[in-house]
Amino acid sequence: MTRTDSRGTIMIADSDFGDVDIERAIVEGAGFELLAAQCKSEDEVIEKGRDVDGVLTQYTRIGARAVDAFTRCRVIARYGTGVDIVDVDAATRRGIQVTNAPNDWCAEEVADHAVALWLAAARKICVYDRATRQGAWQWQSGEPIRRLRGGVFGLMSFGAIAQLVAERARAFGVEVWAHDPFVDEAEIRSRKVRPVSFDQLVEGADYLVIQAPLTPGTHHAFDRTTLRRMKPTAVLVNTARGPIVEDAALHEALTEGWIAGAALDDLEEEPAKQRDWRPGNPLFTLPNVIITPHAAYYSEQAVTTVRRYAAEEAVRVLTGQGARSPVNDVPARG
Repeated sequence: MTRTDSRGTIMIADSDFGDVDIERAIVEGAGFELLAAQCKSEDEVIEKGRDVDGVLTQYTRIGARAVDAFTRCRVIARYGTGVDIVDVDAATRRGIQVTNAPNDWCAEEVADHAVALWLAAARKICVYDRATRQGAWQWQSGEPIRRLRGGVFGLMSFGAIAQLVAERARAFGVEVWAHDPFVDEAEIRSRKVRPVSFDQLVEGADYLVIQAPLTPGTHHAFDRTTLRRMKPTAVLVNTARGPIVEDAALHEALTEGWIAGAALDDLEEEPAKQRDWRPGNPLFTLPNVIITPHAAYYSEQAVTTVRRYAAEEAVRVLTGQGARSPVNDVPARG
């Protein structure tokens, strides 16, 4: 299909799904041309996508420079829920519709992953595994380990995914606390969770799970000052965005004993956004931290869902049907 006999071009700015078969079937089935790229910078987005009609993006930032360089783009569809990698204000000014995927595409998976990381860190699963592989068959390899029941399990945010985490955690006999200034306290209490301030959460939680969006207000919310206020026996779990936790501060906290352990599904440096990333982060050298590659959302079903959703959103907008999950408010065009 050439540009002259298509309805326009939709570019995949980047993805790590291994193929573009799902997107191609949807995009070309609707009469558009698909351009598959692997951009790792805004300059590459501009170079390859200046004249496209729509963009799908997983990790690559679509900032104001790219938005202003687009000559005909009408939709930016995010593979996922968070849109911090897109300059939504700039897109709105240019009349470009930004879309995302509702939380439920991977809510169960993220909740499962958060609990898995919590249990692995609290029960020293990775520590035991490494020790036994090296020939140490003894329970002492993981000491100290504290009983979960009766502890305080804290949640930073109480959105849909955090609520699923709370349901799962409660089965272990912990007292669940949550801090979320955007959720009514009565709603939190109705789910048998105690609403608390940020200070109470940080200072009182034995296990603290971050499940908040990345915003200017949450960026580096867990810095040296915050981490110093946590219990020395506390375990920090981050299944949200990496930059909510300051990596250098966390490294210091874990080496100096400000907290006992951490389990992270992303790093502040966000490796997937770098072309030639290497594991040089000092956190990788520590035995009391578990790191997974931003995989909390992953299941075969979830990935299929989000790929279909993003491609369908782009087609819907470009054919004048309107987005099902719009992030910004722009006039619909046919």
